[in-house]
Amino acid sequence: MLAALRHRLHETFVRWALRVRPPEPAPIILTQRRVYVLPTRAGLAYATALGVILLGAMNYNLSLGHALVFLLAGLGIVAILHTFRNLVHIAIRPGRCEPVFAGSPAQFALALDNRRPDARTSLRLFLGDRDPIEVDIDAHASTIATLAAATVKRGWLPMPRVTIETTWPLGLVRAWSYAVPDLNCLVYPAPAAKAPPLPWGGDSARGSTRDGRGADDFSGLRRHQVADAPRHVAWKAVARQHDGPLLTKLFTGASAQQIWLDWNELSQTPDSEQRLSILARWMLDADAAGLAWGLRLPGLQLVPDNGPAQLAAGLRALALHDHGSR
Repeated sequence: MLAALRHRLHETFVRWALRVRPPEPAPIILTQRRVYVLPTRAGLAYATALGVILLGAMNYNLSLGHALVFLLAGLGIVAILHTFRNLVHIAIRPGRCEPVFAGSPAQFALALDNRRPDARTSLRLFLGDRDPIEVDIDAHASTIATLAAATVKRGWLPMPRVTIETTWPLGLVRAWSYAVPDLNCLVYPAPAAKAPPLPWGGDSARGSTRDGRGADDFSGLRRHQVADAPRHVAWKAVARQHDGPLLTKLFTGASAQQIWLDWNELSQTPDSEQRLSILARWMLDADAAGLAWGLRLPGLQLVPDNGPAQLAAGLRALALHDHGSR
């Protein structure tokens, strides 16, 4: 119960500290009102030691003891100022976040701008309970900080709240602030570890006008891949070598093979998320084999094609299926 209460109080403080409703528009400026300062454990020990020295100096009427306490106390006050200045007025801009498959960490990139003539040293950024990363920013310069966040399910993943802190230069105080940049990561469904073979039946044997892999003119051999049709395996070439790898024949011409990846062909799989995982695996296998493939989902159809753009479009459609688009 104490942990839950502490978490609730912390979240209430964070909402108050952000002062705006997340996500925040760019650029996010860490103004003076957004930077908070508290002593660290080392700072508390430092203050306790000064108190003990002061009591001893007062008890024995030591002038040098008083001078030492005042000197060290002034050093601590200066450290508070420098720690605060090391963080204040930094500008944060959202960068890029490449799509990932569910289960892989999302990599959120943030651009940190230092608009002042002095460098910013030993800044630490982290998301939630993950390990922080440390960056330095030169005077009138920018740097990119990439933060990782766990992904569990497909769809859009908003960037979690970022905490940025510093204890530079002496580690006696901690200055920190929060930010919630307007940055999202597209999470694809995780490809199925075990999936049925590619659907070669029905419309899958149609021809297309793609060049590179067809069924008319022989153009060479390459290593066999799981998605390759058995009839394209170069059995004679395999028979001539001892313990060699399977080889697949490549063709060029106007009748390159294409397949359809159809949602309805997986009617025996009632779980929709499992269907999407199988379709993702089929896409990756078809792309690795250089096949032209099309996609049929409820309410969406992609015409047969191949290449990185087709793969990205197909995986995006799977990620946003029944989630809407953005």
